[in-house]
Amino acid sequence: MIPVFRFFFHQAPRLLIIGLITSLPGLAFASPLSAPASSAALQPLVQLPDFTPLVERYGPAVVNISTTSEQSIPAAGNPFPPDSPFYRFFQHFGNPNNSGGGSSAAPQEKVQSLGSGFVISSDGYIVTAAHVVHDAKHIIVTLADHHAYPAKLIGLSVRYDTALLKISAQNLPTAPIGNSDTLKVGQWVLAVGTPFGFSNSVTQGVVSALDRPLPDDEYIPFIQSDVPINPGNSGGPLFNMYGQVVGINDQIYTNSGGYMGLSFSIPINTVMKVVADLKAHRPIQFGYLGVEVQSVTPDMAEALHLQEPVGALVASVQADSPAARAGLRAGDVIVTFAGKPVYSVGQLPLLVGASKPGTTTTLGILRNGHDLELPVTVAALPTPEKSSSAESSAKKPSNTVTIEPLGIGTRPLSAKLKEQLAIQHGVEVIEVHEGPAAEAGIQPGMVIEQFNQETVESPRQLQQLVRNAPVGIPISVLVRQGKSSIFVVIRLPKKEQ
Repeated sequence: MIPVFRFFFHQAPRLLIIGLITSLPGLAFASPLSAPASSAALQPLVQLPDFTPLVERYGPAVVNISTTSEQSIPAAGNPFPPDSPFYRFFQHFGNPNNSGGGSSAAPQEKVQSLGSGFVISSDGYIVTAAHVVHDAKHIIVTLADHHAYPAKLIGLSVRYDTALLKISAQNLPTAPIGNSDTLKVGQWVLAVGTPFGFSNSVTQGVVSALDRPLPDDEYIPFIQSDVPINPGNSGGPLFNMYGQVVGINDQIYTNSGGYMGLSFSIPINTVMKVVADLKAHRPIQFGYLGVEVQSVTPDMAEALHLQEPVGALVASVQADSPAARAGLRAGDVIVTFAGKPVYSVGQLPLLVGASKPGTTTTLGILRNGHDLELPVTVAALPTPEKSSSAESSAKKPSNTVTIEPLGIGTRPLSAKLKEQLAIQHGVEVIEVHEGPAAEAGIQPGMVIEQFNQETVESPRQLQQLVRNAPVGIPISVLVRQGKSSIFVVIRLPKKEQ
């Protein structure tokens, strides 16, 4: 999987600048846009834009942002870099010097970073990306005229990756704010920022896609473009051809750490809603349904008797949530929200998160192949709470029921497990052998809640459901681990003759 990189720049590297010959005397090249002599009457359908007026007028509103923060020096013996998802795991469980019996303060080192931003009001308010200034001890904003000011962090939103700064200055040049909802794929856009520490660098490209969801930022409908942006561009503006800011540059997909043709910017309409809340010191709220959803694969669509693999499949519904009160069930497929289509699972968080809490709207769902509409009142996203995962006994209990075709051993749910997981139905998986369940990823400690769209009440009932199930075709199974549920697909093997 290609990793995602956000753009902030640590300690500018030494670069070797090599001059390239751009023209040779005595050689002339025809313009690729020149019309052939026989087609002199034809006019080109598009003209390459000249960005000079835009840069001259609004380039001074773009600023450089340098920060100083303190980070822990990586522990000796840790084989993973600090940005690796396994780094903290090793620190807690793999480091022999960390026995868990006490902790000592890790040595700290100062880290300097560079990013970009832009002035939105002449009295010193500046917008940038939250990851540029998050955890910073000191923030310095340098204007295009090289005047530098200490900046105060007014506030930031991690989920929207947006931050608002303030410097003590007046009569500053500002960047006009556009309307990102009017952007269209194929339009020219321009980025200005500080890639690799080179201030006020200008790059151009076109909009490649809109409302693009990314795995780690489920509430941001990204603008995808092919504008070359690199570490240090983070937080800088993305201009349209009218000189209006339509986004702030945020991250790239790359396996080299540099630009590879895929750049992502946060739409300015999303940014300015956050800015208004930060400026007014209001809490930033997100819409909330209270469901866990997953993708609908072709096999899952066949198992659920759907005509095509679209929508967001509901894996679980939290008790006393807006979705529960609306009557949503595990196994339902959400295909519209507030009248807008949901083609893939990534689109639903964008639509729900942008909804104002308290708003009543309509969910369009498919249930057992039938279309339904459910009214739902969106609530505010609650503060996440840490939950403990259920523990299963290592000793095989006497009430284990083996489900041979699946290759698993099961037992009824205990009262304690029901209370821990807040469920009333299902069977606990005690052991897993070679077979369809193991191939689907089912493991000991999981709970099987549904089999072939039937609620599982007991191990004996599950055994009967498996006996009556068709062989060789996809069958949906709803499994739960801790407080998370997910649908998997299995295929029962044909019986030997």
